[in-house]
Amino acid sequence: MKSVAIGIDIGGTNTKYGIVDPQGNLLASSSISTSRDKTVEEYVQSVHDAIQVLIQELDEELEIQGVGIGAPNANYYTGTIEYAPNLAWKGVVPIADLFGKFFDVPIVITNDANAAAVGEMIYGGATGMKNFCVITLGTGVGSGFVVNGDLVYGHDGFAGEFGHVTAIPKGRLCTCGRLGCVETYASARGVVLTVQELLAGSTEPSALRKILPEDLTPKDVFDAAESGDQIAIDTFNQTGKILGRSLADLVAFLSPQTIFIFGGVARAGDWILEPTKRYMEDHLLAIYKDKVNIVPSKLPESDAAILGASSLVWQEIQRNTPKIMQNN
Repeated sequence: MKSVAIGIDIGGTNTKYGIVDPQGNLLASSSISTSRDKTVEEYVQSVHDAIQVLIQELDEELEIQGVGIGAPNANYYTGTIEYAPNLAWKGVVPIADLFGKFFDVPIVITNDANAAAVGEMIYGGATGMKNFCVITLGTGVGSGFVVNGDLVYGHDGFAGEFGHVTAIPKGRLCTCGRLGCVETYASARGVVLTVQELLAGSTEPSALRKILPEDLTPKDVFDAAESGDQIAIDTFNQTGKILGRSLADLVAFLSPQTIFIFGGVARAGDWILEPTKRYMEDHLLAIYKDKVNIVPSKLPESDAAILGASSLVWQEIQRNTPKIMQNN
């Protein structure tokens, strides 16, 4: 019988789910619309039924060790999703308890960035590391911090909101309602806003002028930078400057060995990583200089959300296994 974990990633539009073995092999996966059902109870039933179809299609003897769930505003301590702005279910949703009615195994839940950090530790580039951070640069900016081998949740389950640290006082309006958050500059939306500002303040020729603002993506900016477009290059430099300065502050608190960068903006590679590293080093205290790596995530992006969610199960098993048994 093969031991597996179920990984579920709940997004505002789609929910991805899959079956993963302890080595990080994704045995099967699929997705459904998150908003397909009227109630959260109906949604959980639909996800359960879809997972059962996957299990049947595999046609193997499986021993499910647990279900890991990555979701926005998810609280590891309480098993709830709390006031998630991009989900249809309002208030506090007891998502772990709801899934527990269908799966007689441990249900572990946290936010998607924390799940990415555990996935990096279990399956990715942070294997064997005790102190590192994962920063996700996508629609928003998320983060997961691992200190002494443990994910940092804080006293209420919501530690690690690096995206909502103030980068520019009285800066851009953030979706959280505050001004100048890191997310307003280093997310996909932030990159697009920087392009628009640079285009408006310059007569520099740029291929990006031909793209409607609502159609512009970080991929367009990357392609333009690869072609030598100065506006695109300046956009990544400015983004890296703000991100790097903020990461220097983060290093002062956590002193991580490595910072892993993940998400759509990170696909720009050295265009974003090089200025981020450079500006971070410029603003680090002397005791931290040249000690912290900034590298891309080693998780395969297409499967990362499911792998991250499933890794919560293996970490929970390890956490609850007596050390004497772990050492044997």
